[in-house]
Amino acid sequence: MRALTFDKTREDWTGSTGMVLEDVPEPEIGPGETDQVLVRVRYTGFCGSDRGMWSRKAFGDMVLGSLAAEGRTRRIFGHEMMGEVVAVGRGVKRVRVGDTVSTESHIVCGQCYQCRRGEFHVCSNEKIIGISMDGCFADLVKLPERALWPTDLGQIRPEVAAIQEPFGNAVHACQVRDLKDQSVAILGTGAIGQFAILVARGMGARQVIGIEPDASRAEMALKLGAEAVIAPGNGAEPWSADPDLRGKVLELTGGVGVDVALEMAGFNGSVNNAISIVRRGGTVVLFGVKNGDATIQDLHRVVMNGVRLEGVVGRRLFSTWETTKRLLEEKSNGIERAIWEIILNRGDDTVVDMAQWDRTAFEGVIDRHPKAVLKWS
Repeated sequence: MRALTFDKTREDWTGSTGMVLEDVPEPEIGPGETDQVLVRVRYTGFCGSDRGMWSRKAFGDMVLGSLAAEGRTRRIFGHEMMGEVVAVGRGVKRVRVGDTVSTESHIVCGQCYQCRRGEFHVCSNEKIIGISMDGCFADLVKLPERALWPTDLGQIRPEVAAIQEPFGNAVHACQVRDLKDQSVAILGTGAIGQFAILVARGMGARQVIGIEPDASRAEMALKLGAEAVIAPGNGAEPWSADPDLRGKVLELTGGVGVDVALEMAGFNGSVNNAISIVRRGGTVVLFGVKNGDATIQDLHRVVMNGVRLEGVVGRRLFSTWETTKRLLEEKSNGIERAIWEIILNRGDDTVVDMAQWDRTAFEGVIDRHPKAVLKWS
């Protein structure tokens, strides 16, 4: 079968880029793998994490460490997908051959302290599809039943169904606080930030402000429902806040600041921008992440103004998926349509047929668009 891979016998992680399309053996359900499901992949989403691995700027330790632990040399990438169940282990009860499914990308143990408390999204022993185990950038993928999410293509178009997982990141971030009648700033309007604009509006936010330096992303944020988009400037240090940003946000919020700041970019300066623009008693949701240490510029403001900082990872299993389903299937909110027509540009230059795979051409696609989808069958 076809798969997009990295193989450490072929190339060094730090001295290479990209993903190689090659023929690899098809996965099979072994006699003892009673909970496993074989899925024929139809569409896959190309994530920011995949961009990081394409450029070798992210997840190298996890990829190489997991390969060493498995005694293998090749990793199949990819963790966002929609496909059709083609085989099931004898213990599988929830899905059947012929079902359409998406997948949770975090494979949890179910046994650790967090899992026993129902906090599966912070499992101590999780594996991540396409990073620490083989993923779905392939014609077939084998996954545990508990990770699969049945999907109705009569309600969600297939290209959008393939990217429910990253949309769920935005849902989780927006569920940290009840956003109804709240003012919300979204710092960083890449794909997840763009989803967050739609989700915040869908959850009843009265005001959504984008903070984004890139002009094309700012324009898209306005199309998706942001009331205004501010281009942040630089602070005195690479890690510090834009000293003028707070004043601009105060002008838009009646001198108060935003109730909730969703930090989706991960840059240190953006984190400090989020802290600077949130109101007294407000909440900063930290979703973006970059390697290395970070500096909190104004800890005094965090403490003395009662600002809440909350990190968000992945999706709550499976309550986030339930909300994702509701938001995407509810046609009156326009969310699914906006994802297809605006973020995915109706598939024009964003949906890439793997039958015509060209690495150089695909690099152009991911440079031009915040989100790309690969069509496998």
